[in-house]
Amino acid sequence: MDAKAIWQGKMAFSGSADTGFEIPLDAAEAVGGENGGSRPMELIAIGLAGCTAMDVISILKKKRQEITGFDVQVHAERADSHPKVFTKAVIEYNVSGHNVSEAAVVRAIELSASRYCPAQAMFMDVFPMELRYQIFEDLGTDKKKLTVSGVYELS
Repeated sequence: MDAKAIWQGKMAFSGSADTGFEIPLDAAEAVGGENGGSRPMELIAIGLAGCTAMDVISILKKKRQEITGFDVQVHAERADSHPKVFTKAVIEYNVSGHNVSEAAVVRAIELSASRYCPAQAMFMDVFPMELRYQIFEDLGTDKKKLTVSGVYELS
């Protein structure tokens, strides 16, 4: 994989990789930017969320789970001093659907964490991650009811 960041002036860059999609990068006004794009560390967290999300939804589809909504949130803590690396992360999987199996969700999370997601594999040895999940029954008309929540323990 090749990636690049091309300077656009001040603290703004245009980032891209092999796919060719461009991502605006910028810094806060307090450090010379114009707040016109994502911060690089945000993209790392988004990449982690997206990597595991794609694995989990793919596995749940293969397990014929009736999913109507799904999101993954990464809550990352950073060091107070430079280089302000991630020190801890909580990954939260929110699954909505009809009669979604907790065992299927836990297995999908396990497979993503242990086999498929390169972002999780790369960061697992760098900082602790807690993997939480919530399963909601979709009641229609934008209503849902929490049926179960839990934590998948990394081995």
